Amino acid sequence: MNKKYFFLIFLLSIFSPLKAQLQLSEYAEVSIVTAGPGEELYEAFGHSAIRIKDPVLKLDLIYNYGMFDFNQPNFYSNFAKGNMIYSLARYDFKYFIASYRRDKRWLKEQVLNLTLQEKQRYFKFLENNALPENSNYQYDPYFDNCATKLRDITKTILGDKIVFNDNNLEKNLTFRQLTNHEIPWNSWGTFGLNLIAGTKLDEQATFEQYMYLPDYVYSSFKDATVYIKNQPQELVKSEITLLNFKEKEAKSSIYNPFLIFSLLALLGIYITYKDFKNNKRTKALDFILFFITGLIGCALFFLWFFSTHSTAPNNFNLLWAFAPNVVIAFVLLKTHLPEWLKRYMQLLLILLVIIPILWIVKVQVFPTVVIPILIFLLVRYYYLSKRLLTFKI
Repeated sequence: MNKKYFFLIFLLSIFSPLKAQLQLSEYAEVSIVTAGPGEELYEAFGHSAIRIKDPVLKLDLIYNYGMFDFNQPNFYSNFAKGNMIYSLARYDFKYFIASYRRDKRWLKEQVLNLTLQEKQRYFKFLENNALPENSNYQYDPYFDNCATKLRDITKTILGDKIVFNDNNLEKNLTFRQLTNHEIPWNSWGTFGLNLIAGTKLDEQATFEQYMYLPDYVYSSFKDATVYIKNQPQELVKSEITLLNFKEKEAKSSIYNPFLIFSLLALLGIYITYKDFKNNKRTKALDFILFFITGLIGCALFFLWFFSTHSTAPNNFNLLWAFAPNVVIAFVLLKTHLPEWLKRYMQLLLILLVIIPILWIVKVQVFPTVVIPILIFLLVRYYYLSKRLLTFKI
């Protein structure tokens, strides 16, 4: 949600009187609303929300579990620790559709095939959730987000009367594969998401877990069955295209990570070749290389052991982004180096060799764009392991 509209909707959500005591008419509708992707990384997966409309009561509300505010106290530190607080906002649907019309993102509505009693239960549940004391929740991008909320609420309301059908879904995909389908492989966003995520993302998702993505909420609800008076019927009674904009394609840039990393790797290999010819060591290169990989490793180590991000543990990117390198960087600034550094370089080589093994057996899939960096690290570490103590001063 764009920051400049957050506070308006937040105020509308707080000060609009709750209507849980109202009884919906037989003309009321409960709908799943799915939005196409936007231009920002957090919009790249689309969005899902619930709409409740009753023309008799002149009611048209959206229940949006995707609200967050960059201006929250300690937002970025909380994000780093996995303490991401999202909120349910309930407000007039006209503001919701206006925001997507302004952003030129498509919007589709699926009207659910429900009894009046079930519609009322949806309404009461959502109104209770919209209370200030209930509206916040601990966000998890894979297991508790705006899309999974719709799946879980529907299962709570309908119980064993609803059956989700996976016949039209591609089977046996991992969370990482599902995520990478949504955003380009050669983008900084994809690199970042894959860098900070460990082996949890390489587990196969059940078809209901696919519904952490709005696209799969849309398709799963479309194919779902609901039992009304013990008779199976389609869960989606009708579908309406509210906004018919062309789906936004992710912007590509010449400054993509694969190109940048390839150029840096080629430069580093060239400097290593010159060092080999002259039996020298470029201290600046080694300091930058070890400091940056160590710094990244420290961040990954923190996420693994000190955050509550569900996908951060068991992240073997630490094999190349080795946290102790941040200390070794300063040791390498010295002229006279200790002998144990040679064994340290051999250890780094062993860690690099483990990476393709883990990749091939699918313990963890690493970001494709780091391949040039891994090649450079292999070349540099091998050179240092062989010549570290024989350089000319």
